[in-house]
Amino acid sequence: MGVRWCLMLNPKDRKRNDEKEHVSLKLMLMRTSVKPDTVIEAYFKFLIYDQNFGKHREHLGNHSFQAASTTSGTSCMIPLEKLKTSRFLVNNSCTFGIEFIKVATVKTSSPLETLFVTKMNVFNEAKVYTWKIEDYFALKNPSYSPKFEVGRYRWFIKMHPTSEGNHLSLFLNMKQRNDLPKDSGNLVEFTISIKDLENGKDKKSTGRFHFSNNAPSWGWRKFISLEDFKDKSKGYLIKGKCCVEAKVTIVGPSKKQ
Repeated sequence: MGVRWCLMLNPKDRKRNDEKEHVSLKLMLMRTSVKPDTVIEAYFKFLIYDQNFGKHREHLGNHSFQAASTTSGTSCMIPLEKLKTSRFLVNNSCTFGIEFIKVATVKTSSPLETLFVTKMNVFNEAKVYTWKIEDYFALKNPSYSPKFEVGRYRWFIKMHPTSEGNHLSLFLNMKQRNDLPKDSGNLVEFTISIKDLENGKDKKSTGRFHFSNNAPSWGWRKFISLEDFKDKSKGYLIKGKCCVEAKVTIVGPSKKQ
């Protein structure tokens, strides 16, 4: 689509609250492809190639690339020590890649906006909230999780089937505040997961968004197909029980000008 990208590799990344070094990947939109009136919605898979059996380790991701946000969230693919003894590394050679599932360019009608972010200190770590649902079939449509607090703001998860009835939508929402100045908010990186209660292979997506009173919600309209969600072998829905997790990091207070 005439868009230039860069795959960013960090061989010694660290997860929060985890001392192990991980190999991580990010996707970056090159500055030469940034246009002030355009948002590029990208859905993709990060890949590590299995050099013995021709298989990949995959991690799904998506991001709204724009002038104010040119880099996706970080995907920690594999612990470094595990990589060193795995079939992904052969003769000190390792192959990484990315598969684009969907890329859409959206023109914005709003005037040029610049996002200013004040980085918070290192002690503002990611917070994890777990929404345990005892009876999915008894939920209202839409359904809302109990509110939880991150960075002095209150948040909740919204879940509902799509209007077509074939996918499940999941959104992170910020409770609006009267004391939040106009055009001010928070740049937030977050991951929403549906836990695999049987096999440990969670379904997850990561995004980054400027939450404000004018834009308090962001997420995935087609997070997972209802067919996959209700497939017992995948472990997402077991006897009506399911578990949705939100990992939320406030990158910093932000203001659009």
